Amino acid sequence: MKTVTGNNGIVTAPHHLAAQVGCDVLKDGGTAVEACVAVAAALAVVYPHMTGIGGDGFWVIREPDGRVHGIHGCGGAARKADLALYEGLEAVPYRGPLAANTVAGTISGWQAALADESCKLPLERLLRDAIRYAQEGVAVTAGGAGIASAKGGELRGQPGAYAAIFEPEGRPLAEGDVLRQPHLAETLRKLAANGLDDFYRGELAALIGADLEALGSPVSHEDLTAHQPSRPAPLHVPITGARLYNSAPPTQGFASLLILALFDRLAADAPEGFDHVHGLVEATKQAFLLRDAHVGDPAYTDYDFQFLLDDTQALNSLARRIDPAKALPWPQPSQWGDTCWFGAADDAGRVVSCIQSTYFEFGSGLVLPRTGITWQNRGSSFRLAKDGWNALKPGRKPFHTLNPALAVFEDGRVMAYGTMGGEGQPQTQAALFSRYARFGADLQEAISAPRWLLGRTWGEQSTTLKLEDGFDKALYAQLAEAGHDVERVGPLTATMGHAGAMVRLADGSFEGATDPRSDGGVAGW
Repeated sequence: MKTVTGNNGIVTAPHHLAAQVGCDVLKDGGTAVEACVAVAAALAVVYPHMTGIGGDGFWVIREPDGRVHGIHGCGGAARKADLALYEGLEAVPYRGPLAANTVAGTISGWQAALADESCKLPLERLLRDAIRYAQEGVAVTAGGAGIASAKGGELRGQPGAYAAIFEPEGRPLAEGDVLRQPHLAETLRKLAANGLDDFYRGELAALIGADLEALGSPVSHEDLTAHQPSRPAPLHVPITGARLYNSAPPTQGFASLLILALFDRLAADAPEGFDHVHGLVEATKQAFLLRDAHVGDPAYTDYDFQFLLDDTQALNSLARRIDPAKALPWPQPSQWGDTCWFGAADDAGRVVSCIQSTYFEFGSGLVLPRTGITWQNRGSSFRLAKDGWNALKPGRKPFHTLNPALAVFEDGRVMAYGTMGGEGQPQTQAALFSRYARFGADLQEAISAPRWLLGRTWGEQSTTLKLEDGFDKALYAQLAEAGHDVERVGPLTATMGHAGAMVRLADGSFEGATDPRSDGGVAGW
């Protein structure tokens, strides 16, 4: 794979059809924001195992005038989602009605993003291709077929329309089979005709609320009506040659920024060498310790994340905790999640980094019969405890692994990047960014090169330091000798996430790259 270039705009997404949909919006005069809404809608149709309109989404946007702002389309726990509802259980289930316990905020994020006066294309245009793919069908990818086969046993028995849509012949859809979602197509038509607020306070909201109630979810019509998106300022931190931005809590964007800020203070002369990999892994440990202690719904913490990122002495002190030769004993508890990151840039200078998810593959497994919406299980991360980190409370927002990244370089470049992969998201971001920005790698090579993962993702229980094949043979031994619990996982694997990145160069042209581990594509114009 080669880095894709463009002169007028660029879009990257983990499914090639979605990337092309976004690029076509740019060609029709749309902004990068409008392109991302079109991409998000298309991904909900063509990549339903990873994302959908029944989940949450986060945006970081850099405007042509240099302003960087954020949008959180993130729902809180239902009013009925209290400890009494889960009495007798040790944890919130990962699947089923009790897992579908938070409001889906994705559509509210689209609505907030499109409120900008620069967005002029009608909703009918932005949702057009997603509607067509949902109605006429789309070929199932190898990745989608693999997930459907692996997870079918825990999904087909859930109440709702999962089996009817995703196993219409009594078996999981195979690669090349056509997936049709007519009820989702009708839902998207309603949104195009009635406006996005219909999802929360209109005809569609009534249908969604009735379906959720009938399936046994605690999320009610009243919960939908009460939901609003938020606009917290992105967190940011300076490093050599650039300022990095990422999403504020309840996301783990703080950890992503902290990893790179700490690594910026460490010696590492060559990419993929021991100092590079060991340094980022150890920076990850320091960041995760703080993340797991403090990151969650900002209404339930007084920790000042931006203050730490601004405090040079504090960052230097954290960096000094990293032993350049020895690994800090691990593991710590790790986070799950499956996600879609995508981005777009337009010729006006606008750059968008966006991420949305239903958490696990196919979310809670509840597919609403009348609307075709797959509802997220993000609230399964809540702890069934009266108090403390991420404890379940009505209205509380759960901890999110989602975090869209953006970097503004001193030389005029603007980079948007991200990945799916739960616990692996900050680590993959650190790997691809450091390769590109610190060591000068080609953008596509920065993503395609072998990666590592400390902890688990995609449902893996192991918390080893997993490494793909392709590093120098001596590196595996060096890491083990330093105390890392090294596990080799073979060639490039989706365990390491589906990454993407794009750069608006100082001369106004564009570069974009996507992950060979995904079904992605880059569409440049």
